[in-house]
Amino acid sequence: MSRQPIKVEKSNQLFERAKKVIPGGANQAHRKYEYENAVFPFIESGEGSKIYDVDGNKYIDYHCAFGPIILGRNYPSVNQAVKDAIDAKADLFGVGGTETEIELHEKISQHVPSGDKSLLCTSGSEAITFAIRAARGVTNKKKIIKFQGHYHGFHDSVLLNVISSPDKINKKDCLSSGILNEVLDQTLICEWNNIEEFERIVKENQDDLAGVVLEPIPHNIGCILPKDGFLQEIREITEKNNIILIFDEVITGWRHGIGGMQKILNITPDITTMGKAIANGYPIAAVCGKEEIMSQVQSNKDGHIFFGGTYNGHPIITAAALATIKELENPKVYEHIFKLGKKMRDGLTKITNDLDIKAHTTGFGSVFLTYFLAGEVTKYNDLLRNNGKMFIDYRKNLLDYGVHMIIKNLKRNHITYSHTEKEISYTLEASEEILRTLT
Repeated sequence: MSRQPIKVEKSNQLFERAKKVIPGGANQAHRKYEYENAVFPFIESGEGSKIYDVDGNKYIDYHCAFGPIILGRNYPSVNQAVKDAIDAKADLFGVGGTETEIELHEKISQHVPSGDKSLLCTSGSEAITFAIRAARGVTNKKKIIKFQGHYHGFHDSVLLNVISSPDKINKKDCLSSGILNEVLDQTLICEWNNIEEFERIVKENQDDLAGVVLEPIPHNIGCILPKDGFLQEIREITEKNNIILIFDEVITGWRHGIGGMQKILNITPDITTMGKAIANGYPIAAVCGKEEIMSQVQSNKDGHIFFGGTYNGHPIITAAALATIKELENPKVYEHIFKLGKKMRDGLTKITNDLDIKAHTTGFGSVFLTYFLAGEVTKYNDLLRNNGKMFIDYRKNLLDYGVHMIIKNLKRNHITYSHTEKEISYTLEASEEILRTLT
C-alpha cells in the first residue's frame, strides 16, 4: 500500500478566488478544513463511491455530502429520472401541483408510520421550522425541549447546545449571534438518555410545553444510540402530557430504513422531518404528521398554521426522490450497506484493540465512526473525553491514501450502495497503517 500526498495547487488558487466573493471562501463553515498548505479541496466530479477534485486527486468518499448520497454519486436511475422530467418539460409552475408531487406524498404515507399527510420543502432546516411552529400552533404553548448535542438546522429556536465546551453544558449555548434571548428562553435543554431529567423538566414546564424535538440517533455528533426503552418512555410521557413529539429524521430517515427509525423502533411520533437520503443528493425535505395536526395547515379551509416555499415540490426534484425511493424499496440496498457498515465497524474495532488504542467505534447500519476515547458513549458529556487531535490527524492522513472522511471532530461517515467490500478492506488497511504511526 503506497501513500501519495495529494496535489493542492488548483484548489489553493480557487480558494483565493472564492475568498473575494464568498465569506470565508465557503458556503458552509464545515466545508472548510486544512490539509498541509491547502485549505480544502475543490471538487470537480463524482461517480459511484468516489469523488474527484480539480487537482486530479481521487478519493473513496465516506462523507457523502453529510449523508444524502445513499445509492452513490450520479446514480444512473436517479439521473435518468431527472433527465426524463426535463425532457417532459417539467418546470417550476408555482400553481396547483403535479402528479409526481402526489406520488411522492403517497410514498411517504406508505412507508412512514407518522406520515398521514406531508409537506415538501427544500431543506431540513425548513422542515424543522414548520414542525416547531406546528407544535406551538396546535397546542397554543411556547416551550420546546431539545437535547444536548442534537442539531436541528439553523432555525433560531434550536440553534443552541450542539457541540458545547464543558463550561457551556447545562447553559444556553447559542451557535450564532443575532438570535433574540427571548426566543432562546423558550427552549429547554435536556441530557440524552437521561429519562429522570426529562421527566423533571416536563413536570416543571408541562403547562407551557408545546413539543419535544430529537434525533432518534444523534448523528450530528457521530452516533450515540438511545438506551433500551428511552425513546419509548419519551413517547409515553409526551402522550400522557399532550406534548407534541417531533422526530428529526433528516439523517436517519431513508438512511437507516425506508420508514425511518420510527419504523425500526416501532415508535410513532406526532411529527417527523425527513430529508438528505430521500433523493440521493437532490435538494428536498419533507415534514409529515398525524392527520389531526396536518389538518391545521393553512392550505386547509379552516387551517391556521402557515407553510410556504417557492420551490416546494419542484417536479424535477420530486422525480429524483421517487426514483431514489424505488431503489430503496429493493431490500438488497439495505442488506448491502448494512453489511459493509458492520464490516467497517468490526474492522476498526479490531485495529484499535490490536494496537491498544483508546477508542470506541460505533454507528448504525451504514453509518460509522471511531471516537478516540476510553469507555462507552451514552451522552454528550462522554464525548468531552475524545482525543480531537487524533480524530483529525487520522482523517487528514487518510487523504494521502485516497480516502475521504470529513476532517471535522465528531463527524460521522456513511456508506453507499456503490461502495464495495474491496473498498472497505482497503480503507481498513490504510487505517491500520495510519493508526500504527499515530500511537
